[in-house]
Amino acid sequence: MDWEVIFRNAILAGISREAAVYAIAAVGLNVHFGYTGLLNFGQVGFMSISAYGVGISITQYGAPVWLAFIIGLLAAVFLALLLGVPTLRLRADYLAIVTIAASEIIRLTFRSVALTDWSGGSNGINGFADGFYVWNPFDPSVAYGFGSVKVFGNQAYIIIVGWTLAVLVTLLVWLLMRSPWGRVLKSIREDEDAARALGKNAYWYKMQSLILGGVLGGLAGIVLSVGQSTVQPDVYSPPVTFFIWTALILGGVGRIWSPIFGAVAFWMILSLANNVLDQATQAGIVPAAVTAGVRGGSIRFMIVGLGLMLLMAFRPQGVFGDRNEMMLADR
Repeated sequence: MDWEVIFRNAILAGISREAAVYAIAAVGLNVHFGYTGLLNFGQVGFMSISAYGVGISITQYGAPVWLAFIIGLLAAVFLALLLGVPTLRLRADYLAIVTIAASEIIRLTFRSVALTDWSGGSNGINGFADGFYVWNPFDPSVAYGFGSVKVFGNQAYIIIVGWTLAVLVTLLVWLLMRSPWGRVLKSIREDEDAARALGKNAYWYKMQSLILGGVLGGLAGIVLSVGQSTVQPDVYSPPVTFFIWTALILGGVGRIWSPIFGAVAFWMILSLANNVLDQATQAGIVPAAVTAGVRGGSIRFMIVGLGLMLLMAFRPQGVFGDRNEMMLADR
């Protein structure tokens, strides 16, 4: 087997645009669950509504890129208010049900035939990110990197933008969680009744947390959409949310840098599983019939799932997490 190819592809996957997107979205989810105790199972809904906000603003109304980005983030704020107002006074599981349902409603709405002229229907919105790449300092036809790990100019640009945003939002959350506001969120996570008894408006703090985490999810959706230069409704399906949860839990809930580590590790593990299977098949170690067609992708996820099962069995708090952060009974 060609281990150089295997590890090169794993490194590329770990620093990829998708890993940066998952890191940003997982930081937002960490604000929701890790620091406030909100069960958000629809983070992909925030990603999709912001991505469509950008795409529709540019293609339908000719908005400049910077204004489209603001509109996309405001769409995430609107969605957070729409979901939070009726649910945040109720038990945590109501928010989980509403968010996963809302993410599917958003996807199916944008996918509907009735909105084809507006949202592109099942074909989505394409070719709207040219204004973003005008700022690209790299030559799109030149490969940049080190050794055999190289990417072309446009991809290098979106990777740098994505990871810069991931680091900046992580630093923002770090500062916020060290502030009195962040300490109130943690107190709500640990014992909401005690926080209320101390005069804190738990509902309003949870709403702020939902908005902040939703905006970060929306930012991840924007990075993904401009990186692909397209918004496709089926890209924003519920499994994406659970992959983001996987990245968060892998790194450790309630830790500042764990979402970034979890996102990188998640994509590297997926790449390793996929490439090891491919190389083993080419070397004749694994029968071709086992990995033929869609079975190869399924086996890849089975291997990753087995690894996650072992992680949950022996270290449920994640690599850098604290077991107390995972004590759902107290939330």
